[in-house]
Amino acid sequence: MKVIGVTGMPGSGKGIVAGVARNLGFEIIRMGDVIREEARKRNTNIGETAVQIRKEHGDFVVAERCIQKIKDLSSDPGNSSHHFIIEGIRSPFEVEMFQENFPGFKILSVYSSPETRFKRLLNRKRIDDSLDKPKFESRDKRELKFGIGEVIAQADFMVVNEGSMKRFKNIIRSILTNEM
Repeated sequence: MKVIGVTGMPGSGKGIVAGVARNLGFEIIRMGDVIREEARKRNTNIGETAVQIRKEHGDFVVAERCIQKIKDLSSDPGNSSHHFIIEGIRSPFEVEMFQENFPGFKILSVYSSPETRFKRLLNRKRIDDSLDKPKFESRDKRELKFGIGEVIAQADFMVVNEGSMKRFKNIIRSILTNEM
């Protein structure tokens, strides 16, 4: 089994990495989906839920839920995929959990400038996207408090996503193909 974690600030291109990976046969596990699902259950906003769930259940909670999903999927005889992408790793605690559970676990980091990321969020308009500059900056600060900077610093692969989409996808495809 191959498990690769993807990290990067909001709007950097993690979803594009997941799309390329899906086309290569990877199963995608989104850490943000765990938070969004919990926020729906609680009827609270996503940012608040991301902080609260960690306060209530510990820094490992989102990783634990993702690990369980991977174990469930890999033991399912109907699932032929043995390659997984975990999109949205934000803390060193999460990295530690994935390393303990998946030998050979690697991290791919995607970087885009704040200006580029903000423009992308304005176009994407996902419910948890910050559509004004102060909220965008506040969200970045929250992400950094989780420890995402440390995760980015320990990445096995760093890809800058500032150029053409075709070039970015080709780089991602090359990295993932070599890791399969």
